[in-house]
Amino acid sequence: MIKAVINRSRSGLIESFTLSGHADFDVHGKDIVCAGASAVVFGAVNAVHKLTGITPIVEQGGDGGYLSFQLPQELEQEAAGKAQLLLEGMLVSLQSIELSYGHFIHIVINNNQQEVD
Repeated sequence: MIKAVINRSRSGLIESFTLSGHADFDVHGKDIVCAGASAVVFGAVNAVHKLTGITPIVEQGGDGGYLSFQLPQELEQEAAGKAQLLLEGMLVSLQSIELSYGHFIHIVINNNQQEVD
């Protein structure tokens, strides 16, 4: 199962997220859940960098089953606002995948250190 953990600040802004695991919906190369989640997340990461000029802190696992994203601490207000819009769009897309394929992807949202399913 893919687990997406979204971490929000006290003010409700997305600060970081991780995506880990494998969907195991189908064999490698035919797994539409994995492909969809990967496309959404990598698209958001690339869009944040390209459209806002922000260089996020990104870590990836060697087998493709892990990605960690964190926004830098000090951001210009306009860039931060654009990044939030892109990250909220990513979350909506992941939730759409979870709605249809909930046995293969699960999203956890941490609000101020509290987990919300």
